Amino acid sequence: MAENNPFPGENNTGHVWDGNLRELKNPPPRWWMLAFWASIAFWIGYAILYPMWPVGQEPTQGVLGWSQMKEYQEGLDQMVAKRARFEDQLAAMTPAQIIEDPGLKQYTLAAAKVLFGDNCRACHGTGGAGNPGYPVLADDDWIYGGTTVKIQESIVGGRQPAMTAHEKTLTPAEADTLAKWVVQMNETVGKGGSDEGWALYKTKGCTACHGEKANGHVVDLPGGDFVTVGAANLTDGIWRFEPGGYDSARHTILYGVNQAGVTQTRNAVMPVWGPDPARQGQAKLSAEEIKKLVVYVHELGGGY
Repeated sequence: MAENNPFPGENNTGHVWDGNLRELKNPPPRWWMLAFWASIAFWIGYAILYPMWPVGQEPTQGVLGWSQMKEYQEGLDQMVAKRARFEDQLAAMTPAQIIEDPGLKQYTLAAAKVLFGDNCRACHGTGGAGNPGYPVLADDDWIYGGTTVKIQESIVGGRQPAMTAHEKTLTPAEADTLAKWVVQMNETVGKGGSDEGWALYKTKGCTACHGEKANGHVVDLPGGDFVTVGAANLTDGIWRFEPGGYDSARHTILYGVNQAGVTQTRNAVMPVWGPDPARQGQAKLSAEEIKKLVVYVHELGGGY
């Protein structure tokens, strides 16, 4: 092929295509060669300084002894050191005391936002907005009370309310009357439902759980707190189980909440996040983490 080279003396390889396309033998530019040899030197230096060659199950450690886990741990130690002064204060304070300290409250809310996202958002939604079938935490409606003490009780020990299934104790007409009365109570907040509904509500013993005023308060205490068994407030226009309305109310009346052996019963369980006998006394969250969540939830919903 070289003998038939149409470009003699050009310093090409003799490989010619399509009449004039050929491969030259010019050396690479000097800068390119310098970069090439520098990259080799860099590679050798890196292999000496950092983990590189596989030896069995582990790589060589490198003379610097660097590793991603060491770097991570150093960063973690720095973060823990910065947080230490806040965490030390939190350990000695109650949630109510933390809320009274603006700086410490701000730190706690920032720290608890991640905790809430990891542990609570799946049920209660982003920012406590609530997912279908789970309570909204961003309003001022509290089934068990909105004090820090009550919120902490809910988180530590969980909640498992119960409502009796009345399918066998109410006639269809009575269930219909009560369901319509519940709708009236929600649609005319503060004005009350029909006299017939109130009479049936009292004679059927609903006051034992929902209270004389149907607001879920068995006993009202000073300071806005109250005693409750977890029964819903029927006077506030808020539906515990979506979508609400007549059919929803009638379903709950007939089949109850958390009733064993009732296939259509409502399921409403808040898990235990503190020490749990079912886990040999182990807690899902530490006391400090629970304290942070108490402050976060309290501030989400305007607790009192």
